[in-house]
Amino acid sequence: MSEDLLNSFQEAYSNLELFPLMERNEMERFRVEYGDDLIADLNQLVEDSPNRDGKIVFTGHRGCGKSTLLAEFSRQIQDKYFVVLFSIADKIEMSAVNHINILFAIAVNLMTEAEARKVDIPQSTKEALYKWFATRTRTEELNLQAEASIGFDLLKLISSKLKADASVRDEIKQEFERKLSDLVARINEIAALIQAATKQNVLVIIDDLDKLDLGRVNEIYRDNIKALCQPNFQIIYTIPIAVLRETFISTIIATETNDQVVAMPVLKIFDKGKNRFPNAQPRREATKILGEVLQKRIPSELIAPETAEKIVIYSGGVLRELIRISKECCRICLRTIRRNPSAKVIIDDKILLQAINKIRNDFSIRLGKTDIDILQSVYEQFMPNDPKQAEFLDLLHGLYVLEYRTDETWYDVHPIIIESLRRQGAINVK
Repeated sequence: MSEDLLNSFQEAYSNLELFPLMERNEMERFRVEYGDDLIADLNQLVEDSPNRDGKIVFTGHRGCGKSTLLAEFSRQIQDKYFVVLFSIADKIEMSAVNHINILFAIAVNLMTEAEARKVDIPQSTKEALYKWFATRTRTEELNLQAEASIGFDLLKLISSKLKADASVRDEIKQEFERKLSDLVARINEIAALIQAATKQNVLVIIDDLDKLDLGRVNEIYRDNIKALCQPNFQIIYTIPIAVLRETFISTIIATETNDQVVAMPVLKIFDKGKNRFPNAQPRREATKILGEVLQKRIPSELIAPETAEKIVIYSGGVLRELIRISKECCRICLRTIRRNPSAKVIIDDKILLQAINKIRNDFSIRLGKTDIDILQSVYEQFMPNDPKQAEFLDLLHGLYVLEYRTDETWYDVHPIIIESLRRQGAINVK
């Protein structure tokens, strides 16, 4: 076995695991300059908020790079604001997320960050807050002493209970369902203490809310957006792009946030309709950005240039799909090297075809007749017959359909799915 070749592909595979980019060292190694206009949009809304309590909704397709961009944005403004960035997926079981435990998670993370930065909060006040947290998460002192020996401090223990203990989450929900103002008052108290001590305004950024099931997202934002807007400091919430296609919810969100909605578009590989023609050329700007993402992760000697460009096109402009296809190619190469140690292995069109077939099958097995009909109309019209149809929104949420924005909003079928539709006779491909 060529150990050097195996090690090279293992390193490339490891590089592809680093998505999204959250840590500074990851950013320095792998980040590509992209989305500066979006960072400017977010910065303007934060900086120019009249009362320093504005709520911003950040949306976009799953995997389009929102998490990396939010991490970069938080780093750029951390000297001016007390920034608390966290993923809801790290704090609460995703199937159990509701507006109450989102707010409770804000309180816990504000206090955790204050402790980490050694914010000067009077000891008596701090102890009262800890007692409040401990009571609501059933962290009794005797239990705390026993569990602390494992290496948890109080806030980490409370965080672990919030994520793993369904009974604790249920009790928190029952307590604050009828007296949400008490929870909001406690959150505001913590934020005020931080602001007084640091002389910085608080900004909380909650990532990965866009990864929730659409039904749960609808419940959170349709029924409880007012509650999420009650804390008197600035918060950035993430939501799936499919939610904004539902008129009632999008109107509520726009109203409660004063139209502070920022959308991160998918990189447009082709201008509208151009990919329907043979020998269509992709847009240079998009291929340059996504090509650079690959170059930073996969050494040039491991991938054929023409194959790298095809991976970019198959991604549809979605960063996560670019990474997904590339990882699958690396997996195939690693298996090939182990089976045939003397083989000269490179990611070429043959390897890519195997990867695309695997991903296409994963996509296709979940499609029903209604889904096929919707995808057919999107392919033919660049728009569904009914943009509010639940099945269309599910396809949009699941990346079967991709949304693009120019001077208009239009849709297209994920490039990997097009071959499935052709084979089923649903579309004619030139």
